[in-house]
Amino acid sequence: MHLGFIGFGEAAFELASGLKQHGLKKITAYDPLWKMKTYRGLVLSRAEKAKVELVESPEKVLQIADSVIVAVPADKALDVSNQLKSHLQNGCVYIDVSASSPDVKRKIAANVNEHGGKFVDAAMMGPLPVYKHKVPILASGDGTDTFMELMTAFEMNITKVSEVPGEATAVKLIRSIHMKGIAALYFELLEAAHEFNVDKLVIDSISETMNGHTFEETMNRLVTGTSIHALRRSIELGGTIEMLESVNIDSVMSQAAKTKLENLAKKNLRDSFNGAKPDHWLQVIEACKTAH
Repeated sequence: MHLGFIGFGEAAFELASGLKQHGLKKITAYDPLWKMKTYRGLVLSRAEKAKVELVESPEKVLQIADSVIVAVPADKALDVSNQLKSHLQNGCVYIDVSASSPDVKRKIAANVNEHGGKFVDAAMMGPLPVYKHKVPILASGDGTDTFMELMTAFEMNITKVSEVPGEATAVKLIRSIHMKGIAALYFELLEAAHEFNVDKLVIDSISETMNGHTFEETMNRLVTGTSIHALRRSIELGGTIEMLESVNIDSVMSQAAKTKLENLAKKNLRDSFNGAKPDHWLQVIEACKTAH
């Protein structure tokens, strides 16, 4: 197997380093930053450490590799596939690891399939410096089975989602609503707790509420309860926002939550459920679809 990389930033470097250590001998890469004086040294250093051959163009990578991992910024991924599609070898496995949207992934897949290639939407779900090539990967697209077969010998951790390009990335992006959103929420919470000198009391109180249950149990309780009490909880957040603004703390997360709850209250789910809390979050989501 001859593996190519288009884009040789941190992600590609970590993947290539791990694969080399596990016996993959032929790896070739291209990175446009190699031609820029400011970044040339960094790209060369990474290639040397990972024992990867650098070439002068992405087309050259496609000429000699039978599988290629495209690790470019999300806003460049579609343009790169447009540029490269006519250079794809028949049967080439084109693995896109960008965080592009599902719609963009489908367009890239169409470009790849148009010229006889197989497409993989690969969503990396963990820190690459920790896991390297064994980072958990969710994969979808018509090239997924081939990708998994090729990488079995190198112990890559790949889980197939489906044959549909974009579905693997959808998982990653939706997960980000929680992971990125809750990090921003923590900043707002901790700023307030520290400002009012109640750090430990707040953290201990939330810990007591959260630690006794699984994530899914907590999520279900909060969503089902909020479906009935959205209006009251939005009003309570109004007091929170007023308190934060009184000490000049940015309340953007609380404001967003208040708006979301107000919009939920307008759906009048309390009447839909006859005032009784539903058992499962899915009942709430389905009710939101039909509520006006």
